[in-house]
Amino acid sequence: MEIKQVKGNTWVIEANQLIPFYKLDSGHCVLLDTGLLEEREGLEEALRSAGLTPAGVLCSHAHVDHCANNGYFQEKYGTKIALTAPEAGMCSSLLTLKCYFLTLSPGTVERESSCMIHTPDVIIPPEDGPFSFCGAQFRIIHTPGHSAGHICTITPDNVCYTADALLSAELMSAKLPYNLSQRLAMDSRKKLQGLNCDCYIMAHRGLCPGAEIDSLIDANQALIRRRAEEILSLVERPMTASQIDEAACTLYQLFTHKPHRSLRFERNVRFFIEYLVDAGRLAEGCQNGATYYVRAENS
Repeated sequence: MEIKQVKGNTWVIEANQLIPFYKLDSGHCVLLDTGLLEEREGLEEALRSAGLTPAGVLCSHAHVDHCANNGYFQEKYGTKIALTAPEAGMCSSLLTLKCYFLTLSPGTVERESSCMIHTPDVIIPPEDGPFSFCGAQFRIIHTPGHSAGHICTITPDNVCYTADALLSAELMSAKLPYNLSQRLAMDSRKKLQGLNCDCYIMAHRGLCPGAEIDSLIDANQALIRRRAEEILSLVERPMTASQIDEAACTLYQLFTHKPHRSLRFERNVRFFIEYLVDAGRLAEGCQNGATYYVRAENS
């Protein structure tokens, strides 16, 4: 894994995603997320090579590609972990983790993601504003939508880590962008406008200069609206969520022989269905105990 400087003491580790960190001094840093379980060895080696020990983890949210190594660093190095209350609750047990994975069985959640279970040392306050952590002054922007307690963090160098609140320009072709609530995610992106940060780091491998952030936010919003319209166009008759999911996977050519992947596709399509229902574009009906969806103008 390569380490690159973004600005001042703000750096990124190039893993499967970008893992930012803020250097406190020559030997210590605060990580903003800890990546996937399978990246543990590489992440640890990258920090060791740079002569750094993680004094803290200011975690954006409790998803498996962002917090899988929190507990490990906490136990091995005494690293202080900070999470918002909703995210702390999410990774408190296997059953609460199931709320995140939704369509996966409890046994699958245990096998694949038990590494996420840990108790943070610090609960991040629910208000936007300054947050002192490990001797450094950060700024927290609460951006729920992708997850219940997702945050963006601005480092003392005026660099904003948007985590998964924003997709990078390279991901504007994403077929089924994941958000627990598409509407809340869109509202949260509006909060990123006007922050006047010098640079923005997207977790999934993107850096954006401050001058270009508004156009990237607009592109993110347009992507969600476009995908919602495409999924809506598939509902030509009363259809169950599973039928809409199958039609969407066919449209986007999301063909897989692995149930754990297809179940994630089903979850992501369902979030778009819920967005369309709340927007008044889809209406719900019931037949033989099953829920069917129909375009609102045809209901």
